[in-house]
Amino acid sequence: MKRLEKYARGKGLARLVFALVFGCVASAQAGTVKIGVAGPLSGAQAAFGEQFWRGAEQAAKDINAQGGIHGDTIELVKGDDACEPKQAVAVANRLVDFDHVSAVVGHFCSSSTIPAFEVYAEAGILSMTPASTNPMVTERGLATVFRACGRDDQQGVVGAEFVVKQLKAQRVAVLHDKDTYGQGLADSMKAHLATLGLKEVLYEGLTRGEKDFNALVTKLRSVKADAVYFGGLHSEAGPLVRQMREQGLNAPLISGDGIMSETFVTSAGGPKFVEGVFMTFGADPRKIPSGQTLVEQFRKGGYEPEGYTLYSYATMQAIAQAMRATRSREGVKLAAWLKANPVETVMGTKSWNAKGDLKISDYVMYRWTSAGKYEEVQ
Repeated sequence: MKRLEKYARGKGLARLVFALVFGCVASAQAGTVKIGVAGPLSGAQAAFGEQFWRGAEQAAKDINAQGGIHGDTIELVKGDDACEPKQAVAVANRLVDFDHVSAVVGHFCSSSTIPAFEVYAEAGILSMTPASTNPMVTERGLATVFRACGRDDQQGVVGAEFVVKQLKAQRVAVLHDKDTYGQGLADSMKAHLATLGLKEVLYEGLTRGEKDFNALVTKLRSVKADAVYFGGLHSEAGPLVRQMREQGLNAPLISGDGIMSETFVTSAGGPKFVEGVFMTFGADPRKIPSGQTLVEQFRKGGYEPEGYTLYSYATMQAIAQAMRATRSREGVKLAAWLKANPVETVMGTKSWNAKGDLKISDYVMYRWTSAGKYEEVQ
């Protein structure tokens, strides 16, 4: 036990010494810049991991074609966390200690991002998530952490406003998947609902990975819910809405960016079950003028850059611009530069505050259609 405690106390110092030594070696052997891309590349949320990888991969190709980072070529390293916190920490340690990455794009699930970012921060490595929205990602005073998306306490407000002012709902049920992201989002929505003078008729958690929600749907019917808000991911939202419809409960389902993938349609059993489902997400990046050429490039290659694809691309752009501007790969220097300078990306101009959050968040409401596609609510 004493040996383990001694090891734990010395781990931070060992990493610092290693970082200094490796930094000298790296400067002497210039040629590549390793950047980790971490997220769920397997498991129920793999669709989001693919979005991350597609965006980062294309960005690396384009940046390298433009000369890389002062002549050095970007090399991407995959890190599959399967949206499991323990696995995310293991991935983070591998990226730091074995792969020696200079920055990280990721993770996806907030419950994975929060502990993984502690590993990167301890090692002085810049990390930026394209998707994790839980406030605690950036509320812990970690100098080298950022996000390229909004926060749950912004997203939940948009959801609550829509439910009350647009849907005119009076009996709202609030559900979540007991996970850091899902429950955090649901709690944010619930809190703002109260400021609008409405108390939920049901607040309940379900279990991630669960597929049979018939008992829960029966409860929703018994409280006469006229709107159901769900904080969670498509893997549970799909079966939930299908079983709601199969039991004759036609109350609208409203959720967040955790269902921003056409995999949601598959998990629900087809387009007929998702029609009329609403969700919050940033203004569609595919419609931003600065990204049109890239969007067409993806489509010509047979890939639709939905969800977080362009967020991941923009994250890579931000990291590359910081490295070019500072001529450094030190996380603290990169972070200081990003907090002081705007960055031009395929999603427009982005800038960050002292916490590493975007200064401007652009959440809007979307509706899933009978064609199994999503469109912005006008």
